[in-house]
Parts: sequence; structure tokens; C-alpha cells
Amino acid sequence: MLPLNPIERMDKQMLAHINWSLLLMMLALFITGIVNLYSASASLLEGGIQLNNFYQKQLIWGGVGMLTMLGVMLFDYRHLKNVTIFLYAAAIILLILVLLVGSIYSGARRWLDLGILSFQPSEAAKISVLLMGALVLSRSKDPLGPVGLLGAIAIGVVPAFLIVMQPDLGTSLNILMILGGLILFRGIKLWLCALIGGTCTLSAVGYFFLYKLGTLPSWWSMLHPYQQRRIMTFLNPENDPQGAGYHIRQALIAIGSGETWGKGFLEGPQSKLLYLPERHTDFAIAVFGEEWGFVGCVFLMALFCLFLLSIFTTARDAKDRFGTYIAVGVFFYFFWQIFINIGMVVGLLPVVGMPLPFISYGGSSTLVNFCLVGLVLNVSMRRFVFKTK
Repeated sequence: MLPLNPIERMDKQMLAHINWSLLLMMLALFITGIVNLYSASASLLEGGIQLNNFYQKQLIWGGVGMLTMLGVMLFDYRHLKNVTIFLYAAAIILLILVLLVGSIYSGARRWLDLGILSFQPSEAAKISVLLMGALVLSRSKDPLGPVGLLGAIAIGVVPAFLIVMQPDLGTSLNILMILGGLILFRGIKLWLCALIGGTCTLSAVGYFFLYKLGTLPSWWSMLHPYQQRRIMTFLNPENDPQGAGYHIRQALIAIGSGETWGKGFLEGPQSKLLYLPERHTDFAIAVFGEEWGFVGCVFLMALFCLFLLSIFTTARDAKDRFGTYIAVGVFFYFFWQIFINIGMVVGLLPVVGMPLPFISYGGSSTLVNFCLVGLVLNVSMRRFVFKTK
């Protein structure tokens, strides 16, 4: 039975059951990110080293994120079942507002200007889809049938479509992949898997023949010009080294020049001489690789692996299915962001707007990261309660 007051004090029993390894890994990653942002903020000019204030802003966002995380931990996550639908509806409304009155930066309408700061509603949409998916999919442990699968997919399709319209393909794919991870964790009936696979195969073959007959346009023409450039750059970065391929070319040069031990803190020429674009956001790990080398990157990957493992242990030990699905959703949220960001920086995936958690600069993404870690800690500190269905 749920307590009447959703806000609880943290007693000794709750503190004893907090996933301290997750908290420690998160702090280690955030501190590493601040140190890396300090370096990424430095530019070598004629008058010497000049620092931007990205790392200072990130520290402020980190402080706000810590307070947000504490607030999330105090709120009994079981009460989220009562407000998840309202959070989901609010996220949809905010995404619609972005399309109507959002601010445009770099050709994309993704932010709501609140005066003293800008807010990216697509980041909040990730939390709402995660919670909605956890709520719907945790109601039963049986594999999904056709109706259940369509209902689960619909949760992510609506916000993903609105985010694509901004346009922001990376975030929309991230939302669908988080939901896809939750669906796979729940399971799909075997005959339905076979039906979906057969339908997709026949559809692809049918589309190919209709395209050859000239009755359907090519999938290539359906993409935006910037999406076409990203795919061509992924397939051949050397095709336009000073244009569309510049980002990935400079990132590979930066990481490769770090070799085994790196060039040292504040000693990376690619970033300090401003050759590396977006060095504080999407390509922050290129700065890290240049200055700390292969050994430093292995250390960072180890931190990320321990971080993800700590989330997985919370999912395993949660006292109810809703708590388990929340932790699983957070696991896939971080897993896909880490995988896609590192994959695009080293040239294994096309370049998309996907920050590296706790390492890349970003106010909205930092708040979401701390909020989601707070959710997992919330689940872990209440796992001593008797398990329910």
C-alpha cells in the first residue's frame, strides 16, 4: 500500500540501500567532464590561452542537477504511476509549442526561450516516454501481442514525429530506441516476431520492384539535404574534407594524434588551435582522446561500463516491475547515447546531434542525466520493501 505522503525523509535504512556505486560513478564521470570542458574551453591565441565559460556554466547546471536529483530521490517513485500520463501530455504540448514559437539556432527550431535560459523540450520528452513506457509495459509480464505492441510503439511515435519536425533526427531515434529496449525487455510473442520480420522483408522487396518500375520515389529523395550529406560523409569522409566531412576528419585526427598516452592536459593542438568543431558538445570525447590518449579513453570507457552495470543491478534488485522497467529504461537511455556519440566521433556511425552523458556541455541534457540517475537511486533505496507483483 502506498504511503499517503509521496515525499519521504531519507532514514538510515533508505540511505543504507542507496546504490552508492552508481552515485560514485556518476560523480566520477561528471568531474571528468568538467576537467575535459575546461580544456575544451581553452583556445590558444597570440596573447596566450583564452578560456571560454562553458565549464563554469556546466558547474552551475551540475549544481542545479544535484538538487533536482535529490528532489527526485525524496519522491517515492511508486507515486509516478499517478502523474505519468500528465507528464507525457505536458511533454507533447511543449513539443508542439517548440514548432510554433521555438527559437531557431543553426537552422533548427529546438528550444523554448525562457528569458534567462533556453530549454530544450525534447530532453524532457525522453523522460516522459521512458516513464510512460515503463508504466504500460510493467502491467504484465507476458510477452506482447499485436495490440500491446502497437500500443507500446504509439507511446514513442507521437513525440518522435514532433521532434523530427524540428528537425532533430538523433533525439527522435534515441526516444524510439529507449522504447525499443523496454519492449525487448518485456518480450514479444514468437509468432509475432516472425510475422514482423516477414512483413518487413516483403515490404522491402516490394518497394524495390515498385521503385524500379518508376511508381515510387527513391528513399534517398525522401531525406532532407542535410541528412543526405551526413550519410555521404559517413560513407566517404574524404569526399568533402573542408565541408561536410570536416567534423569527422578533424575528430579522427585529434583522437589519433593522442596515441597511447595523449599529448597532456591543455596540450591538444587540434582543439586549442580551433581546428576541432563542436569540441565542447558532440565532439567532447575527441578532446579527451587527444589529451589523454588510448589509456585515458580506456579509463573513461571503464567508468561508463561500471556506471551502466550499476544501473543494471538496480533493475535486477528492484522490488516491483514498475521500478525494474524504470531502471531498464534509464539503462537504455544512457547506453544508446554513449554508443551513438562515440560511434559517430570515431567514424563508425553517421554524425547526429547526440551528446555524451556527463562529458558533453549542455544544460537541458545535464538536468535530464541527473534526474534519471535520481530515479534509479530512488528505486534502489526502496528495494528493501517486500517485493510485489
